Amino acid sequence: MKKLISLTILAAVATAGAQTLNSVTTAVTNTITRNNIELGLTGGYAGGLSGEVFVHAPNVIGPVGVKVGVAYTRPRDSINDSSTNVLGSFADAKKPISEGGLGASEYGSQTVISVDGTYGLGEVAPGIDTMVYGGARYGMFKGTEDYGTSGGSTTYSSNSFGLGAGAMASYALTGNLSLVGDLGADYFFKSTINTSKGDSIPTADGSYSTFDNRFVRPGTNFKARLGVKYMF
Repeated sequence: MKKLISLTILAAVATAGAQTLNSVTTAVTNTITRNNIELGLTGGYAGGLSGEVFVHAPNVIGPVGVKVGVAYTRPRDSINDSSTNVLGSFADAKKPISEGGLGASEYGSQTVISVDGTYGLGEVAPGIDTMVYGGARYGMFKGTEDYGTSGGSTTYSSNSFGLGAGAMASYALTGNLSLVGDLGADYFFKSTINTSKGDSIPTADGSYSTFDNRFVRPGTNFKARLGVKYMF
């Protein structure tokens, strides 16, 4: 009799466990089905010619999702033309040698990693879906002033944390492919500036303002990009 009772209890527990596992599996499957992943590619302007690749998981919790992106920008200005050093202003240094300048040039790059929370607003017009987003930024900035073979070059770099927010709208082209537009702004905090000459200038350093004025990095950076996204 005791064996029969034990077997009955074990059978009941096994049945309950199987039902629970089945319920959990069904819930997870439904969640994965509902929460499609979006892969996007956009290009446009963000202080210069800019492009971004992002991955978005919408509706993780209700209308709330998560978006991770990496953006790369070729800034239109890397060295402040009005800044001066022992050679004079950089605007004068960029003039051709025939005009009394040094023939200097400038170039740089900005790479920004973003992690955002998103909130889906649904359709604001037939076929046009919208969402807003906001989150953290990590920017890696570089700028070089180059005087050619005769004068050498100096590269400035700085890595900064920041915050950002914006809105995205998408229009379905096919079942899985959509046209997407992105408008937003990022703000970056000041941070230590390093140079290729071996200098490292923290924000508290007395000479920081001089380097900060020379090396152009985004404080508040507005962006406008257009591209596509694909839903898996």
